[in-house]
Amino acid sequence: MAIADIKQYAHLTAEDVEALAAELDAIRVEIEESRGERDARYIRRAIQLQRGLAAGGRIALFASGNRIARYAGIAMLASAKIIENMELGHNIIHGQWDWMNDPEIHSTEWEWDTTAPSVHWKKSHNFIHHKYTNVVGLDDDIGYGIMRLTRDQRWERWMIGNPVYNLLLGTLFEWGVAAHGLETTRFRRGEKSMAEVRRDLRVIGKKVGKQVGKDYLVYPALSGPNWKHTLRANVIANLIRNYWAYMVIFCGHFPDGAEKFTQEEFADETHAEWYLRQMLASANFHAGPLMAFMSGNLCYQIEHHLFPDLPSNRYAEISRKVRALCEKYDLPYTTGSLPRQYFQSFWTILKLALPDKLLKATSDDAPETHSELKFRVRAGMRESFGVDPHSGKRRGLRTALRELETGSIAVG
Repeated sequence: MAIADIKQYAHLTAEDVEALAAELDAIRVEIEESRGERDARYIRRAIQLQRGLAAGGRIALFASGNRIARYAGIAMLASAKIIENMELGHNIIHGQWDWMNDPEIHSTEWEWDTTAPSVHWKKSHNFIHHKYTNVVGLDDDIGYGIMRLTRDQRWERWMIGNPVYNLLLGTLFEWGVAAHGLETTRFRRGEKSMAEVRRDLRVIGKKVGKQVGKDYLVYPALSGPNWKHTLRANVIANLIRNYWAYMVIFCGHFPDGAEKFTQEEFADETHAEWYLRQMLASANFHAGPLMAFMSGNLCYQIEHHLFPDLPSNRYAEISRKVRALCEKYDLPYTTGSLPRQYFQSFWTILKLALPDKLLKATSDDAPETHSELKFRVRAGMRESFGVDPHSGKRRGLRTALRELETGSIAVG
């Protein structure tokens, strides 16, 4: 089962959790009070770069009959779409730049370059996903309604297609995100009427019409005799954007160590426990400045989930402070290389296509699905935690996990 008692799993007392939250609140205040011209200059330059790449790509594709121009156009257009979706659209719609009071880059005004309407994204992502992060049965991002990503989801025959659904989702990612706004899971449970679904379909249809018209009709037509090359180039640019966005999102949410939680745990959750859940439910991946920018700084997914409305260009700075807190409270800071994080996510998708009876680990103690009971399952008894009376150091989750791996768990 997923985690039902976050404090017990994290090996923190209620006082520890409140103290951790106070330090995270202090980080938020520090960043909010230091926002200024440096941050404004960053986002304006990012917008200028994105628009320059988009314009350059479109111009190059007017000569798409030439192979070099076609490849250059694809590269620039794909880069522009990635930057717009990841660093601009996703983060602006989160309200990260609302403090500037600039209507051009305000969350209420920005409509991004993808088939998903921003109004749907604000509900399915900003509200539902960030409020119910990895709470099984409440967060539809756990499998997006088409894949099994935790053993808490009861296996059904159709789940054998997990790898196929995964490939389709990566290929058609922008369309999958658009369809996510329909909330089909709620409809299947009878919580959403067909009239509401039809209303949402009309909103999506208008946005899809604009995107399809722009990418697959207007710009190819403007290319004249080269329209076929331009059409194909636009398809490729969108595919590149889709696969990149898909990989970044999966690496931040589904590697080993990105924990899942029960609705019981969430029911009485405090603000401090929400902070802790975000830290345990998210994962980062290593990235230099360029990859961080191209990922919308979502290589810092832990920091994004803690502070989704703080400017993304500050996440690297925030990450150093969050790492220090993980050291202080003996908590894991889940991160790794991009290939490693994706391979773990993909391996989970492959494994969970099978029924539990064919899998080795238990639902309390599997790489992708943990609970506080794993320590009793593996150790055979309940372990102690808290401040070590001899060393004075806090003995938390990271130490407990390490001791499980080495078989040297302490008991109380």
